[in-house]
Amino acid sequence: MSRKSRDLTKTPLPVDPITEFFAYDHLPPHLQEVSRPFKELVDHLALTLPPNEEHAVALRKLLEAKDCAVRAELMG
Repeated sequence: MSRKSRDLTKTPLPVDPITEFFAYDHLPPHLQEVSRPFKELVDHLALTLPPNEEHAVALRKLLEAKDCAVRAELMG
């Protein structure tokens, strides 16, 4: 499967609403450290993946993974 890079300078892509759930500034510092890599990855994926059903599933599952990681940290 070939992968074409998208020219992000032509048309701005709409922000995917699910990305708002990756905000971490409101969390205590130790949970920010857990959540930050997920935010960085979702920002990258939201901009680079083509908009289709699998794009939506990937972002949703990443959100689930982030939530599990934060809960794991809370549980110690």
